[in-house]
Amino acid sequence: MATYLYRLARLAFRRRGTTVLVWLALLVLAGVGAATASSTASATFSLPGTESQRAFDLIEKRFPNSSADGATARVVLRAADGQPLTAAVHKDAVRQVVAGLRSGSDQVAAVADPYRAEAVSKDGSTAYVSVTYKVTPPEVSDATRDALRETGQRAEQSGLKAEIGGDALTVTPAPGAGEIAGVVIAGVVLVITFGSLLAASLPLLTALAGVGIAISVITALSSALDLGSTTSTLAMMIGLAVGIDYALFIVSRYRAEVADGRQREDAVGRAVGTAGSAVVFAGLTVIIALAGLSVVGVPLLTKMGLAAAGAVVVAVLIALTLVPALLGFAGSRVTDRRRKTARPARSKANAGSRWAGFVLRRPLTVLLTGVLGLAAVAVPAASLQLGLPDDGAQPAGTTQRKAYDLLSDHFGPGFNGPLLVVVDGDRTAAEQAARTITGIGGVTAVSRPSTNGAGDTSVITVIPQGRPSSASTEDLVHEIRNRSERDVLVTGTTALNIDFSQKMNDALTPYLSLVVGLAFLLLMVVFRSILVPLKAALGFLLSVVAALGAVVAVFQWGRLGSLFGVEQTGPIMSMMPIFMIGVVFGLAMDYEVFLVSRMREAYVHGEQPHQAVVTGFRHGARVVTAAAVIMIAVFAGFIGSGEQMIKMIGFGLAVAVLFDAFVVRMAIVPAVLALLGRRAWWLPRRLDRALPDLDVEGAGLSTAPREAAAADPDHVLVEA
Repeated sequence: MATYLYRLARLAFRRRGTTVLVWLALLVLAGVGAATASSTASATFSLPGTESQRAFDLIEKRFPNSSADGATARVVLRAADGQPLTAAVHKDAVRQVVAGLRSGSDQVAAVADPYRAEAVSKDGSTAYVSVTYKVTPPEVSDATRDALRETGQRAEQSGLKAEIGGDALTVTPAPGAGEIAGVVIAGVVLVITFGSLLAASLPLLTALAGVGIAISVITALSSALDLGSTTSTLAMMIGLAVGIDYALFIVSRYRAEVADGRQREDAVGRAVGTAGSAVVFAGLTVIIALAGLSVVGVPLLTKMGLAAAGAVVVAVLIALTLVPALLGFAGSRVTDRRRKTARPARSKANAGSRWAGFVLRRPLTVLLTGVLGLAAVAVPAASLQLGLPDDGAQPAGTTQRKAYDLLSDHFGPGFNGPLLVVVDGDRTAAEQAARTITGIGGVTAVSRPSTNGAGDTSVITVIPQGRPSSASTEDLVHEIRNRSERDVLVTGTTALNIDFSQKMNDALTPYLSLVVGLAFLLLMVVFRSILVPLKAALGFLLSVVAALGAVVAVFQWGRLGSLFGVEQTGPIMSMMPIFMIGVVFGLAMDYEVFLVSRMREAYVHGEQPHQAVVTGFRHGARVVTAAAVIMIAVFAGFIGSGEQMIKMIGFGLAVAVLFDAFVVRMAIVPAVLALLGRRAWWLPRRLDRALPDLDVEGAGLSTAPREAAAADPDHVLVEA
C-alpha cells in the first residue's frame, strides 16, 4: 500500500500540470452537468413495508386525483377588527382568498372553503383554508409560493390577518453566515498550524474543489435519481470537513519530511505513502459508515448516505493526487523555513509529547476521569424520544410558526397534524371504523367517511388532541391500529413520521453491528492488533452516546436551548441517532487511524510501547488537534441554519467530534495503551499470517533513496 501510494504521489508531483488539468476538467464537466440538469428534485419520501406507506399507495390507486403525497398549505385567517369571520363582510373577504388560491397557480389541486369544510373555530374568530398541490413540496415552484404569499397579502388589505403554514413554503436554506464562519475559522486554524498562508490555503482549496465536484454531480443527477436538497447539504458538510482534514495530514507530513532533509519529490512520495495510507483507511471507514445507511431500508436515507460517501471518495482521491501536484507547484514556499534553518532533534519534546508523558504517568486517573465525564454527559440519552419536527419548531417570528400557534390556540394542537384513516372496504365498513375511532380516548374529532366513486375505499380524517410530535399522538396511532380491522390503515404525515421513527429504531442494532464489525476488521488489518480496534470501537460508542446526551439536553429538554436558537423543545429527529452513529463513527476512526498509525509506525521501527505513544503524540497531536478544531468549526457553522434538522445535525456532529477527538483519542486512547503495554499490539500468529500485509506504516519505503530525484525533477526511481 505505502509503496504504491509513494509511486502515485511522485507521478502526480512530476506530472503536476496534467494532474491539475484533469481535476479542473472534472470540475468544469460536473459544473456544466449541474447547470444544464433539470432543476426538479422531488426527493420522494417513502417507507417500504410500513402501514403508512401501504395506505398512501392505496389512496393513490383508489383516489387517482387526490395528490396524496402532494404539498399542502394552510392559510389561517383572523379579522383585524376582532369581529367573527361569520360576519357577511368577512365572509366575502374569505371567499376572495379561496378564489385567489384556486386561480393563483396551475399546481393547485384543491382548495377547501372553510365554511363548507367546518374549518371555522367555535368562537368564529379564526378560520383556515386548506390547499393541496399536485406536486411534492420540493417541486412547488417559486411562482406558486409567491402566489400563495401574495394571496395572504391581499387578505390583509381586505381587513384580515393571514398566516401561512404547511410544507408548500419549505425552501432550501441558503448558506448562512454560520457556514461561512466555519470555513473562515478553518482557514485561521490552518494558518496557525502551518505558519504559512500558502500552506494553509492548500487544504482549503483542494477541499472546496472536491466539494464543488461532488455537489455538482449530485445536482446533475438530482432529477434522475430523485435526490433532495438535504442530500447536497449533507455531502457538502461531510465532504468539506474530511477534505480539509485529509489534505491537512498530507501537507503536514510533507513539511516534516522536507524538514528532515529529503528532496521535495521524495518527501511528497513518503508523505502520501505514510499519511496517505492513513487517509485511505480513514476514508474507507467513513465510506463504510455512510454506505451502511442503506441497511435501514429507507430509500431517501440510502441516497443521502451514498451521496455523502461519494463526496468522501472524491476527497480521498484529491488528497492522494491533487495535493501532491499542488505541492509541486508551491515549491519551497509551502515548507517551514524555521525548521529547515534550525531543525530540532526528532526526540525534542513539544506540547503533544508532554501531554502524552502526563497521561503515561497517570493512565488510570486519566482513563477514569474521561470515562466518567462522558458517562455523566450521556445520562440524558436515556430519555431519548424520537420524532420529526413540525412547524412548531420553526422560529417564533415566521409565518409558519404563527399559523401553527393560531391553529393550536383556536382549534387544538391536533389540527396541525391530522391522521388519515384509509378503509379498504365498502361504506358500511368505513362507518363502523369511524364509530370505533370516535370511542378511543385522545381523539378530538372524526370526520364523515369520504368514499371513492367505486365505493370500495373510504378516507376518514381524525384530529388528535395532542400536537403532531407528542407522545400522546403516537399512542393514539398505535391504539387505532390495535383496535381496528386489518383493512383499516392509518397514515398521514404524522403517522408516517411515527412509522419512520420505528423503522429507525428497528434498524439501529443491525446497522451498528454491520458498521462496527466491518470497521473492526479493517482496523485489525491496519494495526495488526485485536485490542487496538476493540478499544477504538468502545471509545466511539462512549463518545457518540455522550453526544446524544448533549443533543437531548439541548433540543429535547431545552437546556441552553436559547443559546443555540432552539425555539421549541420536542422529540429528537428520528434519523439523528443512526445518522450520528454512521457519520461520527467514520470521523472518529479518522483520528484513530491518523494518531495511532504514527504510534504503530514508531513501534514497528523498534521503539518501546510507551515511547511509541509519546512519538505518536509528538508528531500527530498538533495536526489531529487542528483537524478536530476545523471539523468542529465546519459542523458548528450549520447550527445557525434556519432548518431544525440541519441545526440539530450540525450541533450533534460538532459535539461528537469534540468529545471523540479531545476526550477519547487524546486522553482515553493513550491511557489504555499505557495500561496494555505490548499487549496492545498482540495478534495471534495464525491470524497474523492470514491477514494481508498492507504496510500502512511505510516499512517498504525504507529502501527508497533518501535523496531521490535531487537534481532532475523528472527522475524516476527504480526502487520505491
